[in-house]
Amino acid sequence: MVQKYQSPVRVYKYPFELVMMAYERRFPTCPQIPVFVGCEVISDNTSPDGAVTVKERRCKLTVEAPYILKKIIGVDFVYFIQKNCLDQRNRTLDIEAYNESFSSRVEVIEKCRYFVHPENPDWTCFEQSASLDIKAFFGFENSMEKLAMKQYSQNISKGKEIIEYFVNELKKEGVTSVPQWVEPDLPTDESNDPKENEVSQGSGEFELGASASSLNVTAMTSKAAASHLSPESQFQLETDYIHRYLGDLTLIQESRLVQLRKWVADLQKGKVPSDSTLLRFLRARDFNVEKARELLSQSLLWRKKHQVDRILSEYQTPQVVKDYFPGGWHHSDRDGRPLYLLRLGQMDVKGLMKAIGEEGLLQLTLHVCEEGLQLMEEATRLQGQPVSTWSLLVDLEGLNMRHLWRPGIRALLRIIEIVEANYPETMGRVLVIRAPRVFPILWTLVSTFIDENTRSKFLFYGGNDYQEPGGLIDYIPEEFVPDFLGGPCRAMVQEGGLVPKSLYMTEGELEKEGCPLTEDSIYHSVSLGRGQVHEVLVSNDDPGSVITWDFDVMRQDVMFTVFRTRVPVPPQNTSGPLQTIQQMNPLATDPEHRSAIEKCWKEGTDYFRVESPLICHDGESIQGSHVTSHIGTYILQWKFHCSHSLDLLDSFTAHKAQVMYFYEKLCSADYRGSMSSLQSGNSAFSALSTRSGASSCPSR
Repeated sequence: MVQKYQSPVRVYKYPFELVMMAYERRFPTCPQIPVFVGCEVISDNTSPDGAVTVKERRCKLTVEAPYILKKIIGVDFVYFIQKNCLDQRNRTLDIEAYNESFSSRVEVIEKCRYFVHPENPDWTCFEQSASLDIKAFFGFENSMEKLAMKQYSQNISKGKEIIEYFVNELKKEGVTSVPQWVEPDLPTDESNDPKENEVSQGSGEFELGASASSLNVTAMTSKAAASHLSPESQFQLETDYIHRYLGDLTLIQESRLVQLRKWVADLQKGKVPSDSTLLRFLRARDFNVEKARELLSQSLLWRKKHQVDRILSEYQTPQVVKDYFPGGWHHSDRDGRPLYLLRLGQMDVKGLMKAIGEEGLLQLTLHVCEEGLQLMEEATRLQGQPVSTWSLLVDLEGLNMRHLWRPGIRALLRIIEIVEANYPETMGRVLVIRAPRVFPILWTLVSTFIDENTRSKFLFYGGNDYQEPGGLIDYIPEEFVPDFLGGPCRAMVQEGGLVPKSLYMTEGELEKEGCPLTEDSIYHSVSLGRGQVHEVLVSNDDPGSVITWDFDVMRQDVMFTVFRTRVPVPPQNTSGPLQTIQQMNPLATDPEHRSAIEKCWKEGTDYFRVESPLICHDGESIQGSHVTSHIGTYILQWKFHCSHSLDLLDSFTAHKAQVMYFYEKLCSADYRGSMSSLQSGNSAFSALSTRSGASSCPSR
């Protein structure tokens, strides 16, 4: 397989002619390159006008290889042929080198080019590329590839230093400038001498080369000029630019960046993503150009289809988001990254989704991501060093089971998938603070959809651990710690809270937005009259598993309780451990409203109350969970509730209570251990049917 390498452009801040004089000092030997032990000139031809010189050398290099490999190949030196074409008229030097030794087994071609900087005629640019094709080499193909790459890396790293060294040597000798080549005065009459005709034909060959070289320079200049139209793209692919705007990259990483950039430029035929963007996609695919190219091409199509480039200028933040979304940008962390605050525990997930829909939540997220890219560019310019990621601080104070609302989780997973695919490697660090014991359940549901590299950037703090040494101030300057965490800095972030139902979209509007939240396949609806109950049975053989519930009281009041019984549930034909009362007692006349707790059973002997009764009123949204501790059957019970005797009389004519509910059992293995620092596996907490308006989790 042919391996190709492309280095970025190096810039010497010296005129071309001075660089050429320094370059010639490298021959016939160069102590600064120990492997280069000598060379001989094979041919040396100059055009009649002296503008173009073609020189060919046979170079001798020491084999830098393990002793055993030297013994196997039987040589201590290898030979390369180097052909230089110096065009003084157009101020370019083109170099091509290929191996003479072992050419039938290994093919190495290296091309270099010196040319005048397209924007500064007193500077000189240098670019270098190579291809390596190891066909067969005594079974040492991989070793030879590594050796060749090592040699190529050394040449690139030392090349600029050597030119600088010889330029300084020339300065010590008093040579600080070299006059440019000028056109000679040519006679007006034509000669009929045959020999002169031969020279003239030879000159024609040189002129052809010079013309082609000139075209190359013109194309390069035009391309470079085009790339410099954007302020952020100044000195594209130059090493100083890379260090200043992209950071320290290895030789291979630089080469891959150049390759991807060339592909995008050829494909787009227009606006090319910034180098920092290309670098993010390369990092997301471990600098595999093919995989990065595939990911990038899909993202570019996605951005075009959804007009993402126009979000910053056209997105109008809904008023409900301004009033109730508890998130916003807040200064920067200690590494200079833009910092985003999200008070997730105070966010009414269901309310926001019902007010702006799933698509509205996605648009809000994309707007934040685009703002993050813009802030990173600003930070890079202001700080004088590359800032390629931003940080996220997630405050979970108040997190409870209402945040596990199923449509909200579904929307969150979709958003994570979109962000991972189109904004890779933008997250530098995620600080999760004040995590309650219910958090491992949420983390289990979403973590598998987050890239492994991104997951490694999460830092978790339970309770007030963020205030301890090694906590928040290790990552955020003390003067920027937000006030709601006890810091001195006022955070311009809303406190969140419940979104008024008056701001909800209608079901028709939600469906029009492509976001139906009824979830008929997940949520069940039941009506309850006076004295009626509705129960769901959950068979459990996994102590430590978590039973979760989420329900809305649509009309009247209900009482919700959770029981446990040791009485086994008969086997069922349906898959999974969940059963309803119909499956337990199919002969019941009204199975939807029959209790599994027989009248002859005694509480504390035949069944146990594991969650205290909770009175739930009309319009309330209730979420909760229970960590199981026994094998047996757990009973979720909803019961029509009357608060006093008058209600009993009124209930004969009043509407029935109505409940929409969802329940689920999470296996202990699904969340235990992923957050062992929070002791989720051993917790005996009871997130007892927390109301939407609760300010904190009862388990705290």
